[in-house]
Amino acid sequence: MTEKSQKDNAVEDTGKPDNAPGVCRAADNDSPSLPRYARLPINRCNVPPVILGSLTFQRHPTPLQLDSVAELHADLFRRLDAIDDRAVRAEAFRDYVTVRFCLESLEEAGLSERSRGRAKANWMRVIRGWSFDSDGREGAVLKGWVESRFGLLARFHGEPLRDFSGRGYLRYQEMRSAGLYGTNALESQLDLLYAFSQYEYRRRAPETKWIELFRGTNRINEHEVLNKSGRRQVVLFNNLTSFSSSRERAGEFGDTILATRVPVEKVFFSHALIPGVLKGEEEYLVIGGVYDVSLATL
Repeated sequence: MTEKSQKDNAVEDTGKPDNAPGVCRAADNDSPSLPRYARLPINRCNVPPVILGSLTFQRHPTPLQLDSVAELHADLFRRLDAIDDRAVRAEAFRDYVTVRFCLESLEEAGLSERSRGRAKANWMRVIRGWSFDSDGREGAVLKGWVESRFGLLARFHGEPLRDFSGRGYLRYQEMRSAGLYGTNALESQLDLLYAFSQYEYRRRAPETKWIELFRGTNRINEHEVLNKSGRRQVVLFNNLTSFSSSRERAGEFGDTILATRVPVEKVFFSHALIPGVLKGEEEYLVIGGVYDVSLATL
């Protein structure tokens, strides 16, 4: 992300992998609420799911804080405050997570030889796994983390997730459990990654409230559209979705380009924050919910 203010809008595809970048833009459509079927009653942050996932939040974002993360890791953020170079801050974050979660000395975390293989599934491997296959085990872990922390339910994982007793949802839960089993506080590592991302955005460009992102699709009719007006739609995205900051890059994934303004608070991670983690230099992992988007055809 640049340090200049960027633009607005976002949308989600329920019939294709969530890591195919694309985007959208915003207008004053109706149906701002997050449907009950797409959220949990509670979450682990300072804004309830019904607000966090709504169109109102897209238009009027407010800072999001995960419960106790800033307090538990206050020492890290004090160190970051004293570092001016963003690359050095990124390295300081990597070092802190490695030491805090014993990622290079797993026996100190109480892990046996038998569990060492799974324990290597740390935050970086999960992000990279998502980049290669958002419907794989790592994708299930990340979508499950969003459910747990923000209260937004996954809507797609290899197939639409509509029936909580159906085979698709059970498969998703099995993959999520398998991805977490034997790891060393993997979801807590993701908590800290989100907190670091938000710290960096506030530090680099405190005046920026939205980022314009894009998503390409060839199956626009498979989106969960809550309202439409001409070339604008109100869309319910999956709870975690990949976008691109480049319209041209998004166009590689489909002839229809969705453009939207994404609040900075709903950016979980992007390449610019810690270079070398994501394979796409213009990829953004965005927390879902309801977004106002604009559509354009290549």
